[in-house]
Amino acid sequence: GIIAEFGKQWYQRRVRVFPTTFELPSDYHIFVEEFKRSPNSTWIMKPIAKSQGKGIFLFRKLKDIMEWKKEDSWKVDGTRDDREPVENYVVQKYIDNPYLIGGRKFDIRCYVLVTSYIPLKVWLYRSGFGRMSNSRYSTDAIEDTYVHLTNVAIQKTAPDYDPEKGCKWSLIQLRMYLMTKHGPEAVETLFRAMDDIFIKSLQSVQKIMINDKHCFELYGYDVLIDETLKPWLLEINASPSLTASNQQDYDLKFKLLHDVLTVIDMEGKLTGKEKRVGGFDLMWNDGPVYGEELVMEGMPHPPYSTNTRLGGFNDREENLKSMMRSHTNSVK
Repeated sequence: GIIAEFGKQWYQRRVRVFPTTFELPSDYHIFVEEFKRSPNSTWIMKPIAKSQGKGIFLFRKLKDIMEWKKEDSWKVDGTRDDREPVENYVVQKYIDNPYLIGGRKFDIRCYVLVTSYIPLKVWLYRSGFGRMSNSRYSTDAIEDTYVHLTNVAIQKTAPDYDPEKGCKWSLIQLRMYLMTKHGPEAVETLFRAMDDIFIKSLQSVQKIMINDKHCFELYGYDVLIDETLKPWLLEINASPSLTASNQQDYDLKFKLLHDVLTVIDMEGKLTGKEKRVGGFDLMWNDGPVYGEELVMEGMPHPPYSTNTRLGGFNDREENLKSMMRSHTNSVK
């Protein structure tokens, strides 16, 4: 994982990028030790093999998860216990101080495209969305999924859900809102920290991923912001949902898929030197990628990519038209 790859020093310097996490039932006894160190904490259980918020619940008492208690599968008499094994779950310490908008919790879905692991080549999509809950946030009723889970599949079953309005904000709306509240500098720092999460998480698994030049991966990153404007990595979805909840959502995902195929370039129209393709910005190419402004001004290069515009203006159509004109001229 990230800590094993980059060490405790990096992890502590970044003051954690993901909540304390264990896998049950295999890590049950280690988890219990951590649970006892924070007796008043809230924890969240997530099934490994499910999606759309299915099977997720919060708890504060060990008795609520006793069925995940890892025990020897052999009985005293030497025969094997043939009870059905419990489903594998991930348990995380619940972030109970989320940033709230209108008193409601939200998290952010970002799209990251990896076209190569060796060398690592990563593209970040400018557009994304914030998923809002329909109910005001409170830690009093941890069993209320409408309060604590932002999954659209959960929220759309709420009694007051409006399918026309939905429960999403575009990422550009969210970024502008945060800038009006906290200023450009604080928001830029927040989004740079999110960039760092994307790259470090991929680097942590780079050595164990099967690299095939004919393959690519589109990941859906779920990030939560707490009340101090610190981003937390909640999970990485290898098969992010591309089902649309309304017309705005459909437009975003249609354009996302179009741009994925353009980056993949099965027709061989790209030069391979592009830093921008549609809504995707190249953020890592065996090292940080720098924006044209630094190259033109001859400024010193920082140790992070400056070529990302997460939550920025997505003028993808103009970019694609410009690329098409360049390709047409080169063919003539």
